[in-house]
Amino acid sequence: MLLASSLHLFGEEPGTILWSTALDNISPFDSCAAIASDGTIYVTTTAHLDALEPNGHRKWAFATTSDNKSSPAIGDDGTIYFGSRDRKFYAVTPQGRQKWSFQTGAWVDSSPAIGADGTLYFGSWDNKFYALNPAGVKLWEFQTGGPIDSSPAIGLDGTIYFGSHDGKFYALEPNGSRKWAFETGGPIISSPAIAADGTLYITSVDGNFYALTPQGAKKWQLHTGGIHASSPALDEKGVIYLGVNNFIAAVNPDGTLWPKWGFGVDDEQHTLHIDSSPAITTDGLMIFGTDYGNLMGFGITRNWPAWSARIYGAIKASPTIAQDGTTYVGSMMKFHAIRGTKALAQSSWPKFRGDLRQTGRVAQPNSQGK
Repeated sequence: MLLASSLHLFGEEPGTILWSTALDNISPFDSCAAIASDGTIYVTTTAHLDALEPNGHRKWAFATTSDNKSSPAIGDDGTIYFGSRDRKFYAVTPQGRQKWSFQTGAWVDSSPAIGADGTLYFGSWDNKFYALNPAGVKLWEFQTGGPIDSSPAIGLDGTIYFGSHDGKFYALEPNGSRKWAFETGGPIISSPAIAADGTLYITSVDGNFYALTPQGAKKWQLHTGGIHASSPALDEKGVIYLGVNNFIAAVNPDGTLWPKWGFGVDDEQHTLHIDSSPAITTDGLMIFGTDYGNLMGFGITRNWPAWSARIYGAIKASPTIAQDGTTYVGSMMKFHAIRGTKALAQSSWPKFRGDLRQTGRVAQPNSQGK
């Protein structure tokens, strides 16, 4: 049932709010929307997985018994997967019916990754990382020393990468055995990004931004002072963008920070942050949200906002950009569609969870949106 929707379908300027649909969220959205091949938009809210048509009308809502922080991922057959704070991991059909659920020992805030063979990977606050087959049967579990809300990423060779509150960043074989672990100085609450050459980019609450080789060796580290959950994204030249407390930073693949570049939000109390992970477009814009309630289309080469949409409430969620350039993001109790410019960049990791279906797999050439 559509609770409320305001449709503005004739706006042409980038930054125009095309529609805003009220959902049952009672706090800022944490979920980044996934987009199916038929254009259906899936997003989790306080107690539902919602399916929306491209015009903002609600197709259906699947109820859970607690809050949902995990962003959905879409399998090859259209099944939608996500975790919930009711301690369960769910599989839901494109018609909104439950296929199965899997019980863990604590909250599931980690967003799932889907392997090329359909295996599902995710972490839980019970300190365990899980692998399930598409039927919901547990293949294995891996114990860490802390809760896991970092969302996994999958390399081209099938290696699964994720961080834990124990301060370690793990690499696992598809069979669940440990390849290596890299220790940082604090919990890892953000999610990794993978470059075309396999370089892994991660942040830690120790205030550092790290680049690791696929073998787990440190290439470099950059002290940013960042302690928030914004995850990195890459443009087509391999430049990395991420939120650092109240600032968006750009970092070259060699670890050097772009000088005199970036966008910041601030107040005298330093209470405003950028938790939203950026998304990169093919025409060189970086899209991200702020605590001020602005969704920004920021010109990377011009170092200046190309457009801005003023949305009520802090934007904690990461934006998703459809093939036609429409940008989707949640804020407080509403989910919005904003007129953008171009589609996602053809980079290895242009947004949170990597691609529109949010499989968490590093992109191969010309694979975006599939």
